[in-house]
Amino acid sequence: MVSLAGRRQPEISLCPDQRLPLEAVDAGLGVHPSPGSVRLGETPPGRENPRTLGPAIMTSSDVDNRADGSLFSDQNPSEMDALCPSPPGPSRPQRNYERIGGQTGTSFCQTLIHLLKGNIGTGLLGLPLAVKNAGLVLGPVSLLVMGVIAVHCMRLLVKCSHHLSAKMNRPSMSYGEVMQYGMENISWLRRHSQWGRRTVNLFLIITQMGFCCVYFVFLSDNVKQVVEAANATTFSCQMNYSNQTQVLVPSFDSRLYMLCFLPAFILLVYTPNLKYLAPLSLIANLVMTASLVLIYFYSLTNITNPSILPKVGRLKDYPLFFGTAIFAFEGIGVVLPLENKMHRPQSFNLVLYSGMGIVTFLYISLGTIGYMCFGEHIGGSITLNLPNCWTYQAVKLLYCFGIFITYALQFYVPAEILIPPVVARVPERWETPVDLLLRTVLVIFTCALAIMIPELDLVISLVGSVSSSFLALIFPPILQLLAFHTEGLSPLVTAKNVIISVVGLVGFLTGTYVAIGEIIARNALKHEETLSAFMVQ
Repeated sequence: MVSLAGRRQPEISLCPDQRLPLEAVDAGLGVHPSPGSVRLGETPPGRENPRTLGPAIMTSSDVDNRADGSLFSDQNPSEMDALCPSPPGPSRPQRNYERIGGQTGTSFCQTLIHLLKGNIGTGLLGLPLAVKNAGLVLGPVSLLVMGVIAVHCMRLLVKCSHHLSAKMNRPSMSYGEVMQYGMENISWLRRHSQWGRRTVNLFLIITQMGFCCVYFVFLSDNVKQVVEAANATTFSCQMNYSNQTQVLVPSFDSRLYMLCFLPAFILLVYTPNLKYLAPLSLIANLVMTASLVLIYFYSLTNITNPSILPKVGRLKDYPLFFGTAIFAFEGIGVVLPLENKMHRPQSFNLVLYSGMGIVTFLYISLGTIGYMCFGEHIGGSITLNLPNCWTYQAVKLLYCFGIFITYALQFYVPAEILIPPVVARVPERWETPVDLLLRTVLVIFTCALAIMIPELDLVISLVGSVSSSFLALIFPPILQLLAFHTEGLSPLVTAKNVIISVVGLVGFLTGTYVAIGEIIARNALKHEETLSAFMVQ
């Protein structure tokens, strides 16, 4: 979103500057709303619609770019922009990283909260299994190293955005735009710069759709466990070493639970504007925070004998650790929207280092403590190991509620990239039906993918390896090489960037290969078990 001085923005009562927290999702939010994008119940630019909140704000370059109707337009949507528009003020080169007016923009604490929420989600709950795959010593050390690299890559993205924004005289840039204008710095890549932006947007879509698939699997596994253990639920929370509570009520396969959740998810994404979900999002954040506190408490008070656990895991399992860890650390997409919305953007570095320091501590601590508590029995999510007492069954359901609300926020990014160009090509009276139909198709698509791979740990690792590795590790170092090509970089910096990108590429190849292999092996094993049970009957 482009903010121009003197242009009044529409007022939305649930913005951060009015003291209400704003939802920033797991990851993949580094995009801005398209000037030509169409939300549910609205019409494309150029058509009269009294329901729109205000005039679209764009630069002269945006006018040409929006006319092509590309699925990967220059300005991409973000949950941050939907819930709270960018505050008015001069563009970055003129404002010297400080907004005019004392009442606009997010404060230091608000930005810190958004950054924490953008990095803390289902990936955190899967880190105990990741530590198991790497080993009790190698796992935490690897998480620390990966955290340092991830923060460094976030800083590189912000640095490149500042440099290119000033050079191109643009107020702000999305992740894809940074890649596009960075490629324009290289003469022989200039003709293909649009493909750089489209590639970044493609991985953003894959990442967000992957998150939505993970949410289907997470909800089905946790709700299934609560239902099956309903009759065994007591007020006594004893140690449970298995990731399966006592099954007293035979239940459906987890994939049938996904189909049961499907109508609810479809209705959820019909929400015309994400600002209507802000109160529910606030409640979801609070209950998820309370749930994490209880998970920490149980894990800390039930550690048994960690000395028997392997210090270093098997080499063939380490790629699974990489995929899960980079899935958790893939919060790079929230960086540019948060920095663009700060009242004092020059303080963003402190926010970034403070917030990611807290995130890294949480990742290492819960991953290590969870593995020490449950050992070899740790599940794809630590919630699956909690005992079947009322307290922790409530924890599972509350966390599921938070994940359910977050689905709409994660879904917003791919929906607002893919749907508006299609809606813009249909007659006005068909806009709303086509919009609803496409949203329904996208939700069914994420559900179908989840049904095909109903293994929570492997879905997380696969999504992390396939898309998160590119967004969090591979692209940012390349961006620095492109953006500062004409200024000249030292050989040491160039070598460092090449090493980080190569590590990300190796993680992508090995993590994807191992995750797909494990998925095939588990499906084959389940098929054999089902066939054997059928023959016995």
